Amino acid sequence: MYHFTALITLLAILMYFSTCINVARSRDRTGVKVPAMSGHPDFERAFRIQMNTLEWMPIFLPSLWLFAIYISDAIAAAIGAVWIVGRIVYFIGYSKAAAKRSPGFAIQGIASIALWVGALGAVVLRLA
Repeated sequence: MYHFTALITLLAILMYFSTCINVARSRDRTGVKVPAMSGHPDFERAFRIQMNTLEWMPIFLPSLWLFAIYISDAIAAAIGAVWIVGRIVYFIGYSKAAAKRSPGFAIQGIASIALWVGALGAVVLRLA
């Protein structure tokens, strides 16, 4: 059973859902009407936070699960928690200014790479 990884998956989805809500709230605050995708810097940053998170989910989630299956549920979950923290740091920084997004991006990027490299290495070892 992969209880820890399942919990991290659910928390990652909740975090993504919060970015969706943030975009809707930002539309209301800034007056950017649907279907417009630009018009106010605060809205544009909120939208990019959501889209960037969505862009990383297909990298993060399969790597998380493959790492859990081939290496360890607990270690995968711990690294996954780091990814979530990185996304939160990204969210907070980018919400203030585009230039402040880098620390969070680096944290989640390193966590994703660790999961992917670990999963790849474990799969290759089992094939050898």
